[in-house]
Amino acid sequence: MQRRCFLMRENFIERPHKNEKEGAITYVQELLKQAREDRRSEDVDKLENLARLLNTKKYGLVWEEHAEWVEEEMKAKIPVFVEDETKKVVGNPDSEDYNFLLEGDNLYSLHLLKKTHTGKIDVIYIDPPYNTGNKDFKYNDDYVNQDDSYRHSKWLSFMNKRLKIARELLNEKGVIFISIDDNEFNQLKLLCDEIFGVDNKLVTLHTQVRYADKTLNEKNDWQPILEYILVYSKDKTKFKANKPEEDYSIDKFVFEFKELTEGTTFEIKGRKVTVFKKGEWKSIKHKQPAENLLKETWVSGSIYSGTGNGTMVQNVIEPRISIDGVGSLYKIDGLGEDGLGYRYFVGPSKVGASRSKMYSGIPLVKNRELANGSAKKYKSIPNYFDFSADFGNIRHEGKVAFNSGKKPVKMLKQIINYHKGKNIKVLDFFAGSGSVGHAVEQLNKEDGGNRKYILCTNNENNICEEITYKRLNNIQEELPHNLKYFKTDFVVKEEFPDVTLEYELLNYVTPLVELEFGVDITNPKVEVILSEEQLDEMDETDFIENSTLFIHPEIFFDAEQERILRDKNITKREIPNYYFGKDMWS
Repeated sequence: MQRRCFLMRENFIERPHKNEKEGAITYVQELLKQAREDRRSEDVDKLENLARLLNTKKYGLVWEEHAEWVEEEMKAKIPVFVEDETKKVVGNPDSEDYNFLLEGDNLYSLHLLKKTHTGKIDVIYIDPPYNTGNKDFKYNDDYVNQDDSYRHSKWLSFMNKRLKIARELLNEKGVIFISIDDNEFNQLKLLCDEIFGVDNKLVTLHTQVRYADKTLNEKNDWQPILEYILVYSKDKTKFKANKPEEDYSIDKFVFEFKELTEGTTFEIKGRKVTVFKKGEWKSIKHKQPAENLLKETWVSGSIYSGTGNGTMVQNVIEPRISIDGVGSLYKIDGLGEDGLGYRYFVGPSKVGASRSKMYSGIPLVKNRELANGSAKKYKSIPNYFDFSADFGNIRHEGKVAFNSGKKPVKMLKQIINYHKGKNIKVLDFFAGSGSVGHAVEQLNKEDGGNRKYILCTNNENNICEEITYKRLNNIQEELPHNLKYFKTDFVVKEEFPDVTLEYELLNYVTPLVELEFGVDITNPKVEVILSEEQLDEMDETDFIENSTLFIHPEIFFDAEQERILRDKNITKREIPNYYFGKDMWS
């Protein structure tokens, strides 16, 4: 006798038999509740952090967290920027806007950019170390080799710290592009999924960087010709890519239908359907297109398998072929964006055939655009590009030698231009040879944009001075623009006890003002006022018409000074008090 199984699918519980994580969270929450009641603030902070860690979802990416010296150093030393005025470039004296090259470990630079650019960056492009094991990646000043058992976890720790800040810097419509190859692609994707959110992944771009028929090394069995660019947005719902466009054409709108009878009407799922059997309708194909005619489209592929029109064919037309016969015309109400209120479908013309056709008018939005002069058609962006020729000719771009990691300007222009804005801020904190700055200025020249770049790199082997800066100088004749060069320096906390630390940090406010607002303090129309004494020393002639004053938040203007500002149309902007606040509190 066969035994009956009383286990029902709807009663099946998919969770682990022992949900230890859930139990641990409950336990910590109980401890947290008690700590709050007892007003044990130190325990509350620790337990809240523990609860947060327990609630953090991990999707397969687990690695050993490694300490980084530059992060540890910031506990005792506050990083600041100091301008190297000898390297200032005024390539475009007609412009008051500046670009910036930041020399120093990029974690220091990112820490300072958090003060000036949180939520203000539009596009980030980075080309980090690929971690090949061939002395391309340093962690705590030591090269990470292939035989290092912590090779991947060191790289992930390194990237994790920097990408978390990168996300903070992006504005709501911002987007980040990250170049990578096979060595860390999988790990990087999981990391980005965690930091930016799986739902904010836009695409993986596949870029051909080498010719398939040119062997790198005869000893190799395989030749890698592709690299990847991971693309994430800050908020997928708010970023809209700058898609390729072409003039919208009405050349295919040449069809017209004549209904020779009233047809047979029925209703399916709330929609009125009128069928005209063969001989009850007539189609006319005109030689010249017109805005009142229809376009023919085969219902196949993604149209057939999708919703809407494909559903109509599957649920309405196909079941009725045996009733209405082949070659019938179906007029289905409530479809389309052309304002007609209906859409025509023609069933298969032969017995045994399966494909149908649909006929639609010009969408109303395109009709309105055409009435105003012209309409555009937008294409989806492919996820594969062949830049092998550009990589092959890259050696002399920017007139600097940089054999490791240089990316072609053509590719970077294309990437930056996926953002619709022409007045945007572009950040690269693995600047290398400065290709991103070159691409930004080249793109500005081509389309009249006013994009600005911020580049960050260390000066190991004098790369910042002799490669990055040199390149940005080399392109000035062709692409004149303004540039400031900042170096990372430090204020040691223990050297400035009590309130003297705040006074010392005031000396480093000006570079942050310049960085945040893209200005040059030597411009007479820009003034930074950091103390009441400085303000009181100024007479009316010191105030320049149509200028901008950046002032310390604790400085107040009297009635006479406010009058001067009004009379001379001077803009007053408060210096953010958050520049060094957290550094001092910590």
